[in-house]
Amino acid sequence: MAAIADNMVVAFDYTLTLDDGEVVDTSEGREPLEVIQGQGQIIAGLEKALYGLEIGDTKQVTVAPAEGYGEFDADLYETLPRTAFPADLDIQPGMGFRMRNETGAVVVAYVDSVSDESVVVNLNHPLAGKTLHFDVTVASLREATPEELNGCNGACASCSANCG
Repeated sequence: MAAIADNMVVAFDYTLTLDDGEVVDTSEGREPLEVIQGQGQIIAGLEKALYGLEIGDTKQVTVAPAEGYGEFDADLYETLPRTAFPADLDIQPGMGFRMRNETGAVVVAYVDSVSDESVVVNLNHPLAGKTLHFDVTVASLREATPEELNGCNGACASCSANCG
């Protein structure tokens, strides 16, 4: 039986909880999550823990913030003018949206607070600083195709020119 190694397509069921037992995410009721091992498609701590597992294996994985979504950084709050947002947008704390940072990179920001004059956004991932606990069961495993390894799995029109 094959074991999980780089460039294999791994499908797994999972439940993600925090230290207090709160379920943050789960594949229950959905298809298993499918990733190509070794491609950085999931957080580093979980990806490392999958190596060597086989179909049907279960594992409990604890991921520290450094190998998850990073440490919480109190400096990653920005105050933006309310006028930077559409006037008819009902901005609520917790809302996430994409914006460009000073280098032009797209980042995800989460609304922390709103006033008539400003919107305070948090650029930390919601799970930054949290220890993550995964219960994982490997559902399927196969070698990735050359097209999948080239990032050409039909997911975007711009890939088709490179995937002939």
